[in-house]
Amino acid sequence: MEYINKKLQEFETYIRNKKVAIIGLGVSNIPLLDYLYNLEASITIFDKKEENLMQLDVKEKIKKYNIKTFTGESYLKNLHGFDIIFRSPSCRPDLPEIKKELERGAILTSEIELVLDLCPGTVIGVTGSDGKTTTTSLIYEIVKQARINCYLGGNIGIPLFTKIKEMTPKDIVVLELSSFQLMNMKVSPQISVVTNVTPNHLDIHKSYEEYIEAKENIFKFQNEHGIVVLNYDNEITRKMKEKVKGKVVFFSSKEKIEDGYIIDENVIKQCKDGLRRHIIKTKDLHLRGIHNYENICAALAATESLVDIEIAIKAIQNFNGVEHRLEFVRDIRGVKWYNDSIGTSPTRTIAGLKSFEEKIVLIAGGYDKHLDYEPLAKPILDNAVALILVGQTSEKIYNCVQKEMKEENKEISIYKCKSLEECVETANRVAKKGQIVLLSPASAAFDMFKNFAERGKLFKELVQKL
Repeated sequence: MEYINKKLQEFETYIRNKKVAIIGLGVSNIPLLDYLYNLEASITIFDKKEENLMQLDVKEKIKKYNIKTFTGESYLKNLHGFDIIFRSPSCRPDLPEIKKELERGAILTSEIELVLDLCPGTVIGVTGSDGKTTTTSLIYEIVKQARINCYLGGNIGIPLFTKIKEMTPKDIVVLELSSFQLMNMKVSPQISVVTNVTPNHLDIHKSYEEYIEAKENIFKFQNEHGIVVLNYDNEITRKMKEKVKGKVVFFSSKEKIEDGYIIDENVIKQCKDGLRRHIIKTKDLHLRGIHNYENICAALAATESLVDIEIAIKAIQNFNGVEHRLEFVRDIRGVKWYNDSIGTSPTRTIAGLKSFEEKIVLIAGGYDKHLDYEPLAKPILDNAVALILVGQTSEKIYNCVQKEMKEENKEISIYKCKSLEECVETANRVAKKGQIVLLSPASAAFDMFKNFAERGKLFKELVQKL
């Protein structure tokens, strides 16, 4: 008998002929245009980007459907009289124009919130300052290995809202969720993972407290049957246990916890009922670095109630890592080059630096998110033989490392470059056999690139040309 999603049917009945505002035509909102048009909703688009800068297929769709569009700096000036508002993750939910509409009676939601609300299967959500994508990808591969029908979405994969009709109660949806997506969220996944919480995106969030509260929304609306996987070693995530209604599973790379997953003597172990079961040796993994072993622990904890451990182990052993995340690029005359362009914060770059036993030539710097770079200085001195800087944060990183060198009476070579091309040329000149060249910028890419992926792609192209 074919499954019928009655909750989705109710939503489609509700949305018909309603006045719908779509704020921001990002990847997640574009598929909504066809869907809502076919349901005869009255759509209006609001986007800060001028219409002539939109993708050609989007412009053609707007013309075909005759959708009213407001763009430019004052794009929200005409936001009034709507029944439901879909916001993109980049749009803050507390903008004055949105607040006014909510006070008037409009409903604020997002593509990803409706996926959580209307999906008939089990949803596993992953958030955190670092490790989200690797952990989400690991969970997805584990579920696939078990031959369970599953969907990958959120920050990675594809927009899933238009796939809800295909989903059944037996399916599993795996979502990577950012703090921007979680802001204002009123529904949580049945299984939630918080990898860690450290200062990030403070150029968008009003405060660190707001950032933490957004992360907590991933489990805030669970019931007593919910499962929450938390990092025991991170003080903020450890304390989150007090707010969880259901079951908590911890993971740790530093403590020998009684219940959960640990990394001990280069072995990932499951701790349960006073026993420690050896799951997998780290030397048998393609992934490098303690942070990746933590990601594996989180993925095992998230899937333990759904997938047999032996199946999970097979998936983990076959996992080669995620593009731009400590991704091996090439060996040139005994120098190994790694692309960690996703390293957009000091904590992520510190994790990258600690992933190698070899000495490192580090390429760092980029867009300034107003983060503190002092904690990065000592790990650079401890693990790198040379530092190559580029971008807006060059001076900040340079000053912190110079200060640390004076305090420790230690010195490494520092080079300042004007482009990624110059960085690669410099690294190729100074790196010696047996060393690592690591692109891990500790900064976002927006000063020179569209995103971290574009930066990583160019880095790989430049390395392949050497």
